Amino acid sequence: MTSLSSAHTHDDDGGHGTFKGYLTGFILSVILTAIPFWLVMGDVLDSKLFAAVLILLLAAVQVVVHMIYFLHMNTRAEGGWSMTALIFTLILVAIMLCGSFWVMYHLNTNMMPQMSPEMVKTLP
Repeated sequence: MTSLSSAHTHDDDGGHGTFKGYLTGFILSVILTAIPFWLVMGDVLDSKLFAAVLILLLAAVQVVVHMIYFLHMNTRAEGGWSMTALIFTLILVAIMLCGSFWVMYHLNTNMMPQMSPEMVKTLP
């Protein structure tokens, strides 16, 4: 017969959140949300492209913060299967995005008629 304390052990090696861990994740999330808000609302950067790239990078960092501090994802959790599922999902998303952009580019290149100046003049 097993004792009560041994019946509630966890074998998944997944980290369980502590108050300090959740507070750290929350503070990082607030900072990573406030910076892009300040960049846009304060019109801090002159280049809109650089601002967009910076916001996307901060968003990617925030996703990692959420996965570590709130979802407790690491290579040991659930025997590594959660990390394997994440990597598989990222590969599928990358394949779908690249394939979609490739198809749209080639459809635009091969299907759209080339407009000459004479054709533009005869448009309604």
